[in-house]
Amino acid sequence: MASSTQDGEIHDGEIRLWQEDDWWIAKDVETGVTTQGESREAALENLDDAVALHTGECGRAPSDDELREAGIDPADNVTGDQDPPDVLD
Repeated sequence: MASSTQDGEIHDGEIRLWQEDDWWIAKDVETGVTTQGESREAALENLDDAVALHTGECGRAPSDDELREAGIDPADNVTGDQDPPDVLD
């Protein structure tokens, strides 16, 4: 795990970790991906999973059968021409 200094520079692999109330917040500085957990360990584990999804290292598109099980017609499952909402940036 990388450590952070107080020089304001972003370092390769830098992770920021802080506590807010009862939650620990973990942020991957390079990607901007941020997660939380009830413990430091949980926040960091969640961050590992979220960064892997963000970078395409894990995850997959759902199958047509999985979409149908979720009540979604596969023919309606299209990206479209709209930009994603800001929350996904």
